[in-house]
Amino acid sequence: MTTEASNTPTPVPLFITPMDVRWQDLDAYNHVNNANYLVYLQEARIKWLEQLPGKWYGDDGTPVMARSELNYRMPIEYPADIQIELFVNRIGTSSMTIGHRIVAANDATRIHCDGSVTMVWIDPRNGRPVEVPQVIRDAVAEAENA
Repeated sequence: MTTEASNTPTPVPLFITPMDVRWQDLDAYNHVNNANYLVYLQEARIKWLEQLPGKWYGDDGTPVMARSELNYRMPIEYPADIQIELFVNRIGTSSMTIGHRIVAANDATRIHCDGSVTMVWIDPRNGRPVEVPQVIRDAVAEAENA
């Protein structure tokens, strides 16, 4: 599949979830406020992590966001049915870059936003990087082999 916004192939999704557009998310123009896109993406990442069959955080490692990139393609107007698609762009020793798209639920070629975030796993006691948990690596391998 190729996206209209970027003309590049869309990778196999790691996770897809519907997202509710709430009245409180809107600005004066009846569009979802740009800051709420980050909230939607955070909620999707947490939903993905929480459904994994193992521990993805703890006293010896927890994820923090190191970088985010959002490309606003078209406004989300209320009411709207949207979904969030997450992809693996890269996985390293202590970090992973998760690609994302916010699309119309009934037409994934209608892209509201795309981009990526980089998550780094750190030791919360000292802030130093630690290895990405095996449960994350297993989920990535499963998605890539699907």
